[in-house]
Amino acid sequence: MVRNRWFSAWVLSMVLMLFSSRGEADTPREGPSVDFSHGPLKVSENKRFLVHEDGTPFFYLGDTAWELLHRLNREEAERYLENRRGKGFTVIQAVGLAELDGLNTPNPYGEKPLIDNNPAQPNGKYFEHVDFIVKTAERKGLYIGLLPTWGDKVTKAWGVGPEVFKDASDGYAYGRFLGERYKSSPNIIWILGGDRVADNKEAIYRAMAKGIQDASDQHLMTYHPQGGQSSAKWFHQDAWLDFNMLQSGHGKIDGENYRMVAADYQRQPVKPCLDGEPRYENHPINWKPENGWFNDFDCRQAAYWGLFAGGLGHTYGCHDIWQMMAPGRSPISSARNSWFEVMDLPGAWDMKHVRALMESRPFLSRVPDQSVIASGPSDGPRHLQATRGDGYLFVYTPYGDTMTIKTSGLGDKGIRAWWFNPRDGSAETIGEFDKADQRAFDPPGDSKRGNDWVLVLDERGRNFPAPGVAPNRRR
Repeated sequence: MVRNRWFSAWVLSMVLMLFSSRGEADTPREGPSVDFSHGPLKVSENKRFLVHEDGTPFFYLGDTAWELLHRLNREEAERYLENRRGKGFTVIQAVGLAELDGLNTPNPYGEKPLIDNNPAQPNGKYFEHVDFIVKTAERKGLYIGLLPTWGDKVTKAWGVGPEVFKDASDGYAYGRFLGERYKSSPNIIWILGGDRVADNKEAIYRAMAKGIQDASDQHLMTYHPQGGQSSAKWFHQDAWLDFNMLQSGHGKIDGENYRMVAADYQRQPVKPCLDGEPRYENHPINWKPENGWFNDFDCRQAAYWGLFAGGLGHTYGCHDIWQMMAPGRSPISSARNSWFEVMDLPGAWDMKHVRALMESRPFLSRVPDQSVIASGPSDGPRHLQATRGDGYLFVYTPYGDTMTIKTSGLGDKGIRAWWFNPRDGSAETIGEFDKADQRAFDPPGDSKRGNDWVLVLDERGRNFPAPGVAPNRRR
């Protein structure tokens, strides 16, 4: 009976994928999401972004698929990765020793990751399946943001556990194994931690990082903390931490993740930063269904707030997908759908437009700049967030509020203004204006939650394409 229900759900999801469309802007991306021929990733010279070895900018657009390596078989993993490639995601965040009884519940092929739950004795047969997924992602131009283990294996705190990393030697041995196994994979970004504080366990994580890097130092590395925290709290000064990752979390609507990103942006020494786990689409607000559920607007708001506050990139998440919910599995935190039914939720499509906008203007010169906002909402749910770069300025309004913007810094030739629609990736021209100290802009539609827009101001004469169109592909 369960098998029949699963098959029916699978058929329905395939039909929906074939016949659903959100417009021409939502056609799947052609070709690999990332071109690995540009070389390994590194931190940019200004220490704010990630670039390839040849200097090509890299936009970190992540999806949380924590249980990918543990719960999906090869055909399912291929299907999921292809869906994310088509939407322009560049990083898939997944866990080696998974959260949902990842030590004692085997993968689809009957294998557990460790022999006798000993981190110094990984099971090679289990990691053959991980190898397949890493290689499949590489073929599709996707990085795997690989968490060696979920944090409960180091600090239980809650969840299944058990704590199998007893000391630094366990961390080093397991890290060395992973570093050796994936040293030749060009599409790995290491993410230590896993939804935990590192209090009193710093030595284990530092040893794990050293084990990985003693085998190969070709991959970037960061740390995924518990909600409301940043990796910077424990490891900002550590050389192995290439960029900071924070988790703004799922506790409330309109969570001010821009404040957390701004705090990391200001740290010394300078390191890139991003929100690696914001509010998930289809997640109950503060884990309580009676509060309602985060939707596509919540995902967009977190993305534009975090990016415009200085994030090097951003991570999307869907509550049903991170746990790879499916018939026969117990839902975590009131999950309502199977993973294959929700891969095309509006919020996931909206991330495609986020990437398109950011890549349509000079990338590495971008800085947050609230000083350009002369008037408009400055705090709370309606907060305006601004960022500027070489010859352009973006301002995000979550509610479509009127704003007055200081335009004098955009050169002497005047400006060309646009409204970029985060919901469908379209852009409409507002007009061209002569140089002025400031100017008021009123977004289309009524001022209300979810009528979000990005004001795009370009220096006249720069010949930028429409917002959201790559410079080498004019509309």
